[in-house]
Amino acid sequence: MAPAAAAPYVEFDAFTKSFDTGGGVVTAVSEMSFELERGEFLAIVGPSGCGKSTLLMALAGLTQPTSGQVRVGGEAVLKPYTDLGIVFQSAELLPWRTALQNVLLQAEIRKAPKAESDARARELLARVGLKGFEGRYPDELSGGMRQRVALCRALLHDPEILVMDEPFGALDALTRDQIQIDLQRLWMERRKTVVFVTHSIDEAVFLADRVLVFSPRPARIAAEFRVPLDRPRHLSARAGSVFTDLVGEIRGVFETLGVLSEEAK
Repeated sequence: MAPAAAAPYVEFDAFTKSFDTGGGVVTAVSEMSFELERGEFLAIVGPSGCGKSTLLMALAGLTQPTSGQVRVGGEAVLKPYTDLGIVFQSAELLPWRTALQNVLLQAEIRKAPKAESDARARELLARVGLKGFEGRYPDELSGGMRQRVALCRALLHDPEILVMDEPFGALDALTRDQIQIDLQRLWMERRKTVVFVTHSIDEAVFLADRVLVFSPRPARIAAEFRVPLDRPRHLSARAGSVFTDLVGEIRGVFETLGVLSEEAK
């Protein structure tokens, strides 16, 4: 007898979210259903305004579905979910706190042991190339450095789930390449469950085990792709046929949806 399949760790079950804008009801996501395995790295790509961020906020328990359900470990998420780290597009660092102090904010909120938290914060900062910058303030750091601090803050309490909402979208190309490598290395060490939203098809394919393609609002899953690339992945993989073919397939989905078009409008 074949072993029973493991139960999904994260589930979106007919998830729908609508907003009353004052001028009418807008549905951002409609009847969305998908699952994640524990330790999976999932990337979501889709056009602006299609409900990607709304989905992440529901997983974090910061908004509730209009209908349907979000479950983690079989339990419905009905309030802010604490075993989770969030990285936003903007680092959202407190300007009066140093890099180390910004990371430790997570420990202060959770009332975690100070000595252990300090040691882990310093270790995380070193792991992303910020050893020696612990005492610098946000305005003394580059954009990439600030995002690395935000990533360390999200990982300080060793959460089971990491939610990332276009975290590298504002970075220059070289910095973005390096922080993708840093994130992959950190993920491979602890295999957290990651939900990563991005507008970059290349970034999604480079980082993820699986890519979901969302349609324009109200969002639905237009396509799903497994990424058949070995890990660790190197930047040179982007020149390979497996990578370029998959990026082309995903781009083709957006062309079919009318999101991308080479014709003049």
